[in-house]
Amino acid sequence: LYHLIFVVKIKIIMKVSILGNGLTSLALAKMLANEGIKVDIFSDKKSHKINEIQTLGISKSNVDFFNKKILNIKKSIWEIKKIEIFCDNLKNEKILNFENNKQTLFSITRNLDLYNNLLLSLNKDKLIKFKKKISHEHLLKRNYNLIFNCDYNNYISKKLFYRKIKKNYDSYAHISTFKHKRLSNNRIAYQVFTKKGPIAFLPISSTQTSIVFSAKGGKDISLNEFIKKYNFKYEILEINKSLSFPLKSSNLRSYYHDNIIAFGDLLHKLHPLAGQGFNMTIRDIKEIYNLIIFKKEHGLDIDKSICSDFEKKTKNRNYLFSQGIDFIYEFFNLENRFNNKTLSTSVQFFGRNQIVKNFLTKFADNGLVN
Repeated sequence: LYHLIFVVKIKIIMKVSILGNGLTSLALAKMLANEGIKVDIFSDKKSHKINEIQTLGISKSNVDFFNKKILNIKKSIWEIKKIEIFCDNLKNEKILNFENNKQTLFSITRNLDLYNNLLLSLNKDKLIKFKKKISHEHLLKRNYNLIFNCDYNNYISKKLFYRKIKKNYDSYAHISTFKHKRLSNNRIAYQVFTKKGPIAFLPISSTQTSIVFSAKGGKDISLNEFIKKYNFKYEILEINKSLSFPLKSSNLRSYYHDNIIAFGDLLHKLHPLAGQGFNMTIRDIKEIYNLIIFKKEHGLDIDKSICSDFEKKTKNRNYLFSQGIDFIYEFFNLENRFNNKTLSTSVQFFGRNQIVKNFLTKFADNGLVN
């Protein structure tokens, strides 16, 4: 009898809302629904406009978690087996090289493909409901156990989650893709630290590769010229239109208010040089999952105590990780500023050490683990 009462109780109390319907919102909603939690997604529109040229790099451990606990995305990812790092100051000489016996290091997927796959799955899930955006007051009256705020610009964000540690890089990210002649083994990603900023070549198929160029200065540059200059291996057939946006980083000072948890880009935004923004978000989803499983296994209510538990487990770790990414950016930026190759030569030397390479690989894959 106690077991039956407990099961009924769990079904009644496990209901949350998510504000926003971007990639973070949909991935979080799918994980929660997979655990039997009812989710209401509030947004202005049911569909979310995502540019088809944007891509994401997802680390191996995060792909594994995504496949097991969120949605199987094996068919929509392109596995990367090797990463090479070059530097202008060493005349494009390789300074770092990462590979692990031809095993996958990370995977690339198109934002639009991932979004559509998640949306299709959620539309079939009876525990998920898409609802029109409502006021803060009406939202609180609905007595949700938890409210996940993934909307960067709503009223709640501006009123409750505005205290941040911010940094403006005075740079723009320029994103594009290009078609090239087929490479049967297009599994090697490479990045060049140029005097203008880091440019990454990220394969997404045997015939297409994506570009992320974080360039200092104004928005107007000739991206095609930089692609051609730093293209070491592709016979390019066509370069698609590009997308640009200003580069800033931020870390939220407080992760929650009462039963409202800030989530996604609202919590932390990073420089894209290491492709870790969405990876940090997946790790946060993983932490929410672990907290929910712990509560369920110990017969505890899923209530607002998760908010404080989540902040305790992730806040310092996320901040230190974001500072690590910022340090890498400033490290190479400092060298380029003084037109000196000493730092790159030092990285090249230490990069030959397998212990150092293993640490950096683990750092990129798992972040700062407990």
